Amino acid sequence: MEILYEDNHLLVVNKAAGMLVQGDQTGDTPLVDAVKEYIKITYNKPGAVFAGLVHRLDRPTSGCVLFAKTSKALGRMSKQFAAREVEKTYWALVPKKNIPESGTLKHWMVRNPKNNKSYTHSKEVPNAKHAVLHYTLKQQMERYSLLEITLETGRHHQIRAQLAAIGCPIKGDLKYGAPRSNKDTSIDLHARQLAFVHPVKKTQLVLQAPLPSRSVWDSVLCD
Repeated sequence: MEILYEDNHLLVVNKAAGMLVQGDQTGDTPLVDAVKEYIKITYNKPGAVFAGLVHRLDRPTSGCVLFAKTSKALGRMSKQFAAREVEKTYWALVPKKNIPESGTLKHWMVRNPKNNKSYTHSKEVPNAKHAVLHYTLKQQMERYSLLEITLETGRHHQIRAQLAAIGCPIKGDLKYGAPRSNKDTSIDLHARQLAFVHPVKKTQLVLQAPLPSRSVWDSVLCD
């Protein structure tokens, strides 16, 4: 578990692709339990340990995940996320093709819980939620393009579904149309950066997660 930031109030980790954030029917150890165990052992805390999960990442996605170490921090950070005051930046590898160098994607999205998938629509349909993201083409590689994405809304599988809707499924994302999977079942979507106001200190924090240690990311130019 790679720790990106820690103080008495917050803990930010770089989640590995393939790790659950919260437990599910698989019974695999989730990140939240690993964080609690880390706090318990590091600080020799007896009894139950508090680690409040403020937001989530899909299992095959890597990058920044924020935990609150106190109930006060959890409440304040949850309000920042609800008010969309937290800047979340993602990097995604998609097939190399001719797309505008920047753009805004707007769709209406419907989630199907039976197959854990979201579907995009160009017009409003029953039970749909509006979804908006902005992207910038950061780099063209031999076979892939690197997109930087910021979200206006936080819908289920939003980035994955919206990029697939314009013919740019994320590398490895079979569920949304990628031609082949990655060997480790990951997808090449990385929660690169979180920027927010510290809930107690009131200072601005900008935290970046190092890129996954997979060869396809080696040619990415970081700035």
